[in-house]
Amino acid sequence: MRGEVLGRLSALGLPSAEHCIIVSVDQQKLWFLGPGVRREWPVSTARAGVGQLEGSNRTPLGMHRVKEKIGDGARKGTVFRARVDVGEVWTDRPDNPDNLITTRILRLDGLEEGFNRGQDAHGAVVDTFRRYVYIHGTNQHAALGTPNSHGCVLLSDDAVLELFSLAPVGTPVLIRL
Repeated sequence: MRGEVLGRLSALGLPSAEHCIIVSVDQQKLWFLGPGVRREWPVSTARAGVGQLEGSNRTPLGMHRVKEKIGDGARKGTVFRARVDVGEVWTDRPDNPDNLITTRILRLDGLEEGFNRGQDAHGAVVDTFRRYVYIHGTNQHAALGTPNSHGCVLLSDDAVLELFSLAPVGTPVLIRL
């Protein structure tokens, strides 16, 4: 798996990396690979499937990197809106059906110009960073393992806490079928 990421980085003219994240949309899983470390967690990607276009509510494919990490030091279950801690902590309540952004955010930046960065050949926005696509915690843990997001990659709060501590800014992220 790591070889696939390294090959894609090389093809893009980018340096190899010590750590990497791989997301499989088909398997609804995320792997973190690093020196002596391998973790695997169930995820939820987009209900609408995969796609690059802004406004599509789809999970973008291809090579990305962790551009920024948000939420360091926030309590587990902290709710974020527009990347800001809103002062709420999510609890497991049946009266809150919203798919919340909780605990930590790893904001993604596309690395493939015209595919998941910038605009495509027709001028449509395909920019993962401008689309605000994240790997983040969710309050809908029971749905993990099935598509349930609006384009982001959802993890349990415990998993996103661990991933946040393992993956430095700049970590390459491959999202594939």
